[in-house]
Order: sequence, then C-alpha cells, then structure tokens
Amino acid sequence: MTVKTFVVRAFRVLAVAEAFSWAALLVGMYFKWIARSTELGVEIAGPIHGAVFVGYGIAALALWRLQRWPLIVALFAGLSAVFPFATVAFERWAGTRGYLTPRTAVAARTKETAGV
Repeated sequence: MTVKTFVVRAFRVLAVAEAFSWAALLVGMYFKWIARSTELGVEIAGPIHGAVFVGYGIAALALWRLQRWPLIVALFAGLSAVFPFATVAFERWAGTRGYLTPRTAVAARTKETAGV
C-alpha cells in the first residue's frame, strides 16, 4: 500500500468518524444544556470529536499536498469540518470528482501534458 492510498483511506474513514463524533457531541450538548441532566456526553464526546477533527484536518492537508488539490478544494475540505455532517458530503463530492483517487506522478504529468 502506498502512502497516498493510506492517506486517502484514512481521510475517508476520518470524514465519517468526524460526522459520528459531531452527532455524539450534539447529543451530549442536548443533555448538558437542554435537558440539564448530565455533562458526561460532552466530557466524553468532546475530546473524541476534537481528536478526530484534528486528524481529519491533517489528512486533508496531506491530501492537498500529495494529490495536488486546487486551493479551493482544500478550503472546502477544511470548511466541511466546521459544519455538522458536512465531511461526509465533501468526501462523497471529492470521491466522485477524482480527488480521492490515488494518482501517480506519471499519470498526473500525462494528464497535464495531454492538452499541449
């Protein structure tokens, strides 16, 4: 398995995990602030969500570099982590447009020079 393949797989897993951790944090915040019953959900889900959020951001930055994403794609990847469940939408969008397909340097160069 190449580094690119590993990072793409990690990014996909972290995108889904980030959405689940958002959901857990939102449930925890409901019980803390609305139901006013316990803070346990926030105490558990908060650090988990934070760690997954940071991992997602690092994976997105790595893919920006490794896959040579345009800046706007990298910005949308980062912005998607701010809104609940948007990382899954971004992951699907990026996957359908080929941004999550491990590319080799030869394939990228061939694609760039094909129009010359």
